[in-house]
Amino acid sequence: MLTNTSNLSKNRKKELLDFQRNVGIKFSDLTLLNYAFIHRSVSNEVVGAVLSGGLRLNNERMEFLGDAVLGVVTATLLYNNLPDKPEGDLAKIKAVVVSEDMLSRIALQLQIDHLLILGKGEELSGGRAKKALLADAMEALIGALYLDAGFKSAYKFVSKLIEPEIEKVVEKRSFQDYKSLLQELCQKKFRKYPVYNLLKKTGPEHERFFWIEVSVENKTYGPGMGRNKKNAEQEAAKIALEALS
Repeated sequence: MLTNTSNLSKNRKKELLDFQRNVGIKFSDLTLLNYAFIHRSVSNEVVGAVLSGGLRLNNERMEFLGDAVLGVVTATLLYNNLPDKPEGDLAKIKAVVVSEDMLSRIALQLQIDHLLILGKGEELSGGRAKKALLADAMEALIGALYLDAGFKSAYKFVSKLIEPEIEKVVEKRSFQDYKSLLQELCQKKFRKYPVYNLLKKTGPEHERFFWIEVSVENKTYGPGMGRNKKNAEQEAAKIALEALS
């Protein structure tokens, strides 16, 4: 297992070079690209996987940065490409295209799952297929590209990935707002609103999962699960819609 970003093996360098060629980006510093794929489970398990100042060797800080860059680029694309949409609609579309579901799907398309560096426990638990982990790696990749090549390159890369997803959302080909659809259905059929209930939340503060069920006409559906309450509510609403339809 690779744990030192300053000492990439020959095979790892080839993997990273092939990856950046396939996705259309270029890093001056391959260690930054490699760093984007190191999950925190590595620093939790490997002795010495600590940077100066006590920071752990993983992609969490890079993910934080990439999340901000992704938000700015997506908001700019929405503002420029959809001049007829009000702020509320832009916010809804943005929430969809930067969601865990969307980012994890893009990560799989880019085959990021093959490049992840995981701790043994995370590997055995199927970490390469976890949506949250893939979405985090996608954001870390954006952060790494921003650090290595600047905002212009990051903007170009994110735009290439996100603009098609924006078009799909606007055309309603990729995503449905299940909460809104369920609310419309309940108002039409029962003259009532669905009620969401938080069952539990699990995991540490930085990797929290929410479990939410929804009640319709004295029946409960779910639970839906997600990294935040909104995603969990969407999952619960989807389950209810499928049952009621």
